[in-house]
Amino acid sequence: MTDKVLERIKEFNKGRNPERLLLKYTAMGANSFVFFRGTCHLFYEDWPINSPLNDAPPVWVCGDLHLENFGSYKGDNRLVYFDVNDFDEGALAPATWEIARFLTSILVGADTLGVNQSDAIALCHCFLKAYTGALALGTARTVEAATAEGMVADLLESLKLRRRKDFLDRRTEEKKGKRRFIIDNKRTAAVSSKEESSVQSLIKNWAAKQNNPDFFKVLDVGTRIAGTGSLGVKRYVILVEGKGSPDGNYLLDIKQATPSSLAPYLNLSQPKWANDAERIVAIQKRMEAMPQAWVSAVEMEGEPFVLRGLQPTQDKVSLDRWNGKLRRLEKVLKTMGEITAWNQLRSSGRQGSAIADELIYWAENASQWHSSLLDYAQAYFNKVEADYQEFSAAITK
Repeated sequence: MTDKVLERIKEFNKGRNPERLLLKYTAMGANSFVFFRGTCHLFYEDWPINSPLNDAPPVWVCGDLHLENFGSYKGDNRLVYFDVNDFDEGALAPATWEIARFLTSILVGADTLGVNQSDAIALCHCFLKAYTGALALGTARTVEAATAEGMVADLLESLKLRRRKDFLDRRTEEKKGKRRFIIDNKRTAAVSSKEESSVQSLIKNWAAKQNNPDFFKVLDVGTRIAGTGSLGVKRYVILVEGKGSPDGNYLLDIKQATPSSLAPYLNLSQPKWANDAERIVAIQKRMEAMPQAWVSAVEMEGEPFVLRGLQPTQDKVSLDRWNGKLRRLEKVLKTMGEITAWNQLRSSGRQGSAIADELIYWAENASQWHSSLLDYAQAYFNKVEADYQEFSAAITK
């Protein structure tokens, strides 16, 4: 059948905002790495049902682990950390599912980074060695300014120079001491009066339960355009009073929560979450080194949303700045491997996940599964490249 990949993608994205979907498909046409990031569902649709890799210990996973889903954030203890930053697909799954997706992302992303496939495979080994070593030690640690190295340390050091006023100026315009969103239809789009009213009501009800409700007085609401895989779901950005107008204002993000792409293919029993927002927030809080401030599951018009703050300190490592020195990328991959292991250890023994002793034993016997994971990642890399070519040809017709 012609355009089979496009049909699968359209079926998965059915019901999303058509304008945002057009943006998503256009972005996915840029290169195979953006395509891979925007089609997490294809990875799990294609995952082999009877693979021995499914016998790995069950762990809590973010579900969409790839090179771009790590970043910095400020925890509710006001310290800045580097960690996994996307839990929309979170679930209880075999540990190999998470690792295979990340290894594939290295191979698919190699061309974008300017790395040849031989070096990309070396980076896969680097990640696996760090992941396995950290898991075998059995102790969950954190990455912050004092413990970071290489390009991650550079990122966290640069955040010290960031100012809230500059952060606000990039997204809002000030008139007579009051800020409003810049409607550029690239980062922020207008909302209808009905949407604005619904968001206002949501924030008011949520704020009433916080220590300082006046902090969250809504000043403006916009439609937020961000991400790749989630483009098309309902998402809003809210400007609130914070510590005072105009330069003490804060931004909130609320994003519609949708079912995990892993859900149809999991044989492991999952907790009975109240809704998908509760699932996302619960998994994020049990995996992250330190919970982000204000992350909450909320409802609007009967639909689940995840609320979180937007911070000047949120950013990603610019991986393209490895400057031809592979060692710089190796240090980042080492950090990402350790974080992945620490998150699994931190959330071990929770509602069906393997206890730390099981994960340590599995890591100590890594020779039994390392090569199988790499073989699968390399084979699926070829599948992604073929799917991307088919998708690109289909959307340009």
